[in-house]
Amino acid sequence: MRLFIFGMGYSAQHYARTRMNDYARISCTVRSTEKCDGLRTQGFDAHCFGPERIDDALGASLAEADRVLVSIPPGAEGDPALATFASHLRASHNLKSVVYLSTIGVYGDHAGGWIDERTEPRPSNPRSLWRLHAEEGWRALRAGLDTPVHVLRLAGIYGPGQNALVNLRSGTAKRIVKAGQVFNRIHVEDIARAIDAAFLYSGAGDVWNVSDDEPAPPQDVVTYAARLLGVTPPPEVDFEAAQLSPMARSFYSECKRVSNSAIKERLGVQLAFPTYREAFAQMVKE
Repeated sequence: MRLFIFGMGYSAQHYARTRMNDYARISCTVRSTEKCDGLRTQGFDAHCFGPERIDDALGASLAEADRVLVSIPPGAEGDPALATFASHLRASHNLKSVVYLSTIGVYGDHAGGWIDERTEPRPSNPRSLWRLHAEEGWRALRAGLDTPVHVLRLAGIYGPGQNALVNLRSGTAKRIVKAGQVFNRIHVEDIARAIDAAFLYSGAGDVWNVSDDEPAPPQDVVTYAARLLGVTPPPEVDFEAAQLSPMARSFYSECKRVSNSAIKERLGVQLAFPTYREAFAQMVKE
């Protein structure tokens, strides 16, 4: 099997690095020549893809791929991979499955209520609206392909190097309290498991929510991480008084609890880390 990845961000890199032995070749795109060179030394068939440059060999690598993973965030102008390579994908004779990484942000705010894949998206900020439009574009592409296109709507991503333990050690952790606020989260390894399951799924392409078992208040997560490290957690700060960037503040404008029943019951995903507790305990050991 040959895999092509549009965009080597945090989740895609984890998938590629932990699944290298599952593929005869993994091709990928990044925006800079420096990143291309670094990934090539690690065994990846890396290509530059950005506003300033598109490698000539990119199209040929894409045409040889059995599976495509899309992890490039869209902008107001749309999804760059779809805009540039839709015709290449339609013409491919090798393609067996496409997985597009999206976000649960497309659902907008539900005042803490439970939602699932049947819930109608109602994005409340431009980034989430762009994501929904990109989802629609990739799903529409399915009509021209003899292959499934899956959309994975990801909860807040964490894992090695990107978690509350790291923030506590660096002194950047905050315990911001907003009454009734919960966030949904997912460990990067469980994203990888969902990607694997989607690629292997025998049914038609679909939309899947990828989240762990326990939506939780963000301050509780920081408190638990501090307990594991044996340090005093930072003081609680009321949300209204917190010094937050506009983007960070926008996350608190939405509250929902995301059901992950579909990925477990239909895709057959067994979560490595059902909650942040198991994940943090493992990361402390490592």
